[in-house]
Amino acid sequence: MPMEATKIPTTRPVEGTKGHKGLSGRDPPAWFPPGWKGVLPVVFLAVLLARFYPILVSEGGILFSSRSNRRIGLPSSYILCSAHSEQAVYTVDEKNTETECVAVAKAYVVETGTLDALQTGRSSWPVVRAPLGSVIVPGISDAHCHILEYGAWRQLPLDGAKSVEGMERLAALESFGTNGNVEAVGVIAEYIEKNPEVAKNKSEVVLGSGWDHEAWTIPMFPTADDFQANPITRGRQIILQSKDGHAIWGGVIIRDAFGKPTGVFMDTAQDLIVQPPLSDQELSRRFNSAVKDAFAHGLTSLHDAGYKPDSMGVFSREIELHGRLPIRVYAMKHFDEHHYWGNTTSVIFTADKHERFTMRSVKIFADGALRTGGAALYEPYADNPSTSGQLRLSADTLKDVIPRYMKDGWQVNVHAIGDRANGVVLDAYEMALKPMNLDDASSLRPRLEHAQLLASPDIKRIGKLGVIASVQPYHAISDMWYAETRLGPGRVKGLYAFRSVLSSGARIALGSDFPVEGINPLSGFYAAVTRLSTDGRSPSGPGGWYPEQRLTRLEALRGMTIDPAYASFTEDTLGSLERGKRADFVVLSKDIMTIPANEILSTKVLATALDGELVYGSL
Repeated sequence: MPMEATKIPTTRPVEGTKGHKGLSGRDPPAWFPPGWKGVLPVVFLAVLLARFYPILVSEGGILFSSRSNRRIGLPSSYILCSAHSEQAVYTVDEKNTETECVAVAKAYVVETGTLDALQTGRSSWPVVRAPLGSVIVPGISDAHCHILEYGAWRQLPLDGAKSVEGMERLAALESFGTNGNVEAVGVIAEYIEKNPEVAKNKSEVVLGSGWDHEAWTIPMFPTADDFQANPITRGRQIILQSKDGHAIWGGVIIRDAFGKPTGVFMDTAQDLIVQPPLSDQELSRRFNSAVKDAFAHGLTSLHDAGYKPDSMGVFSREIELHGRLPIRVYAMKHFDEHHYWGNTTSVIFTADKHERFTMRSVKIFADGALRTGGAALYEPYADNPSTSGQLRLSADTLKDVIPRYMKDGWQVNVHAIGDRANGVVLDAYEMALKPMNLDDASSLRPRLEHAQLLASPDIKRIGKLGVIASVQPYHAISDMWYAETRLGPGRVKGLYAFRSVLSSGARIALGSDFPVEGINPLSGFYAAVTRLSTDGRSPSGPGGWYPEQRLTRLEALRGMTIDPAYASFTEDTLGSLERGKRADFVVLSKDIMTIPANEILSTKVLATALDGELVYGSL
């Protein structure tokens, strides 16, 4: 059956569509008879169509929309090749084979190899060549992200703010990380003024996210009083999520010297804030906004780290309306502290029954975030000796609920940042896995979400227990500037210890934690292989921050493709370009495996395909 046209149009125009000019886009020569300037090109085009129409509309042809003059899809069977017989297809198979071409038919990879080999018995299949200098990689997965939260962040992002005060205006709300030296309250005021429905209705709750007090000129927590200094924000209902998702500006409630709440609610205290319910329309807007950006950055699979009923409603509506989701989603069901559901909810939502959607894991929070001082440590913080952070659930509770969920067949994914949190979770995993045989343990694939700070013995335990480390490399280059001050020179060596974890025998699945960091997976790839800021700096110098913990480019590529597939039980169908697997692939403008490291960040996604169909870009 012919493949459906992609829902997101591609953008390469056919020449000669500007105004009424000729096929070349220029005015016809002066010697054309008057009145014939527009006729002769049409006659010429008619002759071409009469000659080549059967080819253009056949299954093997490239189809164009007569309405938009844009390429709108690929045939159901084709051979995708790198330019000029180059071996620029990174299959990420077991042998990490590099090859020339991939044969695709009806959403699946049929074979990989040279063009000559693949054309045997497939001579009628069209050959699609990727642009010169580009490479083809498997569809990229983000192993830890927050889909609806990203859509919310797109509405009112605060990540570029450098202080609380001020009324400087925001030039561009749409681009992550390019907001410049703007002020948080000024950004909020700008948003209110630009949205008449919000401006005229003071009862409208203003929702935003992304503020980061550590990035401000004076790294202090904001207060509710900051809103009162601005006439536009004064008296407004405002709820602003922090960059790391562990504090709301509007659980520890931050209090002043007199015990009065200042307006910042941390971790479990966030539950005290009653947020307005979101409409189905708003939830769908958030979801589709995230999907659109994901495709534009080469992402074909998203691991949604802790979805709530709102998310499930969106997923269910999409499946009901369209029969499937537009992107692959591996969902982690949010842990309910007050109700154990592991023995009452069936593990029924799998990709084979609900195409592109899987739900077979639970997300549990062990502690808070390092940035806000909520990560649970064995010893007090170096820059705040009065606290060592806190567990969000007691050690006894974690050691009770984790084995229960695992016994009932659920994959358990635990948010663990501090060394104490990671240690307690590994204790619980060890307790649950000890009575099981190796096959049972492999079938559960427990994960540490973040695994940021690890004591040396626990690094060894991760590999020994077969625990998956779901890590976010860009966090390392975000945190490296304050990490040593917060943890001290000895303890900081166990922070973002990617090489050590990999050497323990563990698998590493890479993600971004968007919208905490940007959605572009190539930023994480760059951070993993360089441990440098985007302008090439680090506290340790130009060689990278603790460079011995860098990943190789191949390890990083596997961490974005086949390893997240394993972490989501889909390694048999996703994660590499191999016979019988789904034809999810990305065409990148440069060879990220060989170019100078500083060029990785300027590499563009030329095309993204899901099930062999283009969902972004063109070929």
